Amino acid sequence: MKIFQKKDGGIIQLVDKETMQEWPIELPLLFIEYIRSNQLDGYGAVKKQVEDYLDEILKEVAIPSLITVLEGDNSEEIILALTRIEEISKKKVETAKPIKGYLENLKKNKNKTIVELANKIEDNFAKADRKKELAKKRKTMQLMEQQFLEGKISGEEYAKARKDYLLLKE
Repeated sequence: MKIFQKKDGGIIQLVDKETMQEWPIELPLLFIEYIRSNQLDGYGAVKKQVEDYLDEILKEVAIPSLITVLEGDNSEEIILALTRIEEISKKKVETAKPIKGYLENLKKNKNKTIVELANKIEDNFAKADRKKELAKKRKTMQLMEQQFLEGKISGEEYAKARKDYLLLKE
């Protein structure tokens, strides 16, 4: 266990890196994401120390174990890992980002299942990127609409912005 002492006398216990090395390859990524999104804000003065520890886990445990499996020769292990990562990428694409650089090599694999899973993961990344871009355009469109209603921009400018937005939406 890794223990962090809070100023108010409380402690925070996190799993140590050695124990995590025995976990399936996607679990350290999930652990890091869970702590960052759900727990970190409540850690007060030791928040920075916990963030540093999570970065260490990412660099020393999560990424190396992921790379070892993905660059290995065991197709069953790769398929199992990709299946889990594909599920993760559907729910929280940011958690699966470390695999992005390895997808091109996996798509060249002789095993069709590996190629299909790599393509699905890549599609999930593309969908997430498109969703972000659409959200930006939607915000811009709302601003343009407000300016149009206030008479600050012309109908042509508004129509052009609306057309761009609708083309992206399709």
